[in-house]
Amino acid sequence: MLYPLPALTAADEAVLADIDQMRQALRHQVQANPSKWSLGLRKYLTADAVAASNSIEGFRVSTIDVQDLMDGERDVDVSDENREETLAYQQMMTYIQTLHDVADFSYSKGLLNALHWMLQGHRHARRKPAGQWRGGPVYVTDPRDPSIAAYTAPDAAEVPDLIGELVAWLNTDDGTHPLVQAAMAHLHLVSIHPWADGNGRMSRSLQTLLIAREGVLAPEFSSIEAWLGRPGNTWEYYRELERRGATYRPDQDVSSWIRFNLIAYHQQAQTVQARLDRSAAVWELLTSFAASAGLDERVVSALHDVAVVGRIRRTRYEQAEGLTLQQAQRDLRDLAGTGLLEPVGRTRARYYAAGSRFPEQVLEVARKPQTLANPYPSSA
Repeated sequence: MLYPLPALTAADEAVLADIDQMRQALRHQVQANPSKWSLGLRKYLTADAVAASNSIEGFRVSTIDVQDLMDGERDVDVSDENREETLAYQQMMTYIQTLHDVADFSYSKGLLNALHWMLQGHRHARRKPAGQWRGGPVYVTDPRDPSIAAYTAPDAAEVPDLIGELVAWLNTDDGTHPLVQAAMAHLHLVSIHPWADGNGRMSRSLQTLLIAREGVLAPEFSSIEAWLGRPGNTWEYYRELERRGATYRPDQDVSSWIRFNLIAYHQQAQTVQARLDRSAAVWELLTSFAASAGLDERVVSALHDVAVVGRIRRTRYEQAEGLTLQQAQRDLRDLAGTGLLEPVGRTRARYYAAGSRFPEQVLEVARKPQTLANPYPSSA
């Protein structure tokens, strides 16, 4: 038995309608601006989702370091374990992103286990097999005290039938709003906890996959994994899961879980919108600056990354502009020579940050913080 779908309140419906409107506006804005900065933003948002979801499980790699690893950089100052976890999650997320428009797509036990293998294959062991249902009990320990079992998952013998029920539900169009269905899929999978390890990330990834399949926005702009990975939100996430109880009780009302996810969708849409607006404004300012300073317009992409992300590596600039290694090196060296960029580190580990002559107005726009609104009235 799975959790029953809760009825939405009038407040929930209003928030959901607002989210739909925001996501449609984002869709039109992205489609109207297929420029280099928007492609860079897609990469950043993917890296942010990977970094955040891994951080919930204790694998802490900054978004900018995840970007470097995704670009194929080898000299990134992270542990071997964190490197493996990052690249495994990125591989799975890349595959999920490619599934958004597959015509004959369907959910299956095989798909879920294949995604799990992508995530956990590098950790495959007899006691914790990857890509296979667990053969024994599994517990979620209290994050404040690992000696306490905050949740005990269903018996291993129940897993195949529960996953079969979940897959059948995923393949049924019952008119549920896709964002609500995605939130419920997350809750179903994390509650069943079908694998010995990796259940949290798999559940968040399944939610991302359902959002991607909705087709309104590319998955990079839709995932709430980055939102969930913010420290305060992570604690709320744990607390919301704890409300479900210490054992699997699918006969309960999960309305608060839906509300929690609607807030996440809304605030993540706010975040992406603000980042999109800032990126566009920074690109426009840098384009004008480059023209007035007599710089080649291709260097705008390097300066843009420095402003909105914090740094640029030669590899990323080379890939973004389709340059040779020598061209990219020369451009970055010349920008450093004018004081626009400042080299940090040596040889292959080198990156470039903002120099003393980087236009201050651009940095002010890029670094202006935003305020997130709670979509629910205080009385709701």
